[in-house]
Formats: sequence, C-alpha cells, structure tokens
Amino acid sequence: MRHAKTGELDGHGDLLTALRGIDGLKEKSYGTFYRKSRGFLHFHIDGDDLWADIKPADEWQRLPATTASDRAALIKLVQTSL
Repeated sequence: MRHAKTGELDGHGDLLTALRGIDGLKEKSYGTFYRKSRGFLHFHIDGDDLWADIKPADEWQRLPATTASDRAALIKLVQTSL
C-alpha cells in the first residue's frame, strides 16, 4: 500500500469535491487535507482499492474509500470529527 498519486485520485473527484465542501478542512496538496495546521486526511492505493488515513483524534485510522458506502461513512466521520 502506498500514498495515492495525483493521477490516481482523478477518478475519485466526487469524494474530493465533497471533502472540499466541508468547513474546517483545507486541502494543502491534491487529496491531502489538513485541520488547522495538522494533517487530517490523505489517501492510499492498494491495487484497485482506495483507502483513507484519517486522524479524528490522536491516532491515525485507515478506512476503505472505494465504494459509495465507504465514502459516505468517511464523510460522516470527517464531519463528526470537526
């Protein structure tokens, strides 16, 4: 599993657009989001699957972000964490 590159996130524009619309998040680089001055969310690729690393508290959590239900759960966690 490795960090997602810009071109690999292009097919996930709906997820990125939803995240960009959430108050309190700032996209410092393509697909890498910060909360205030700290890293909060970024993505990894494993084969055809997309994974999100999110830090809602003190520890990073890795969540699936490939399916629509994965993405809905991720967005809900982001919103409740902010």
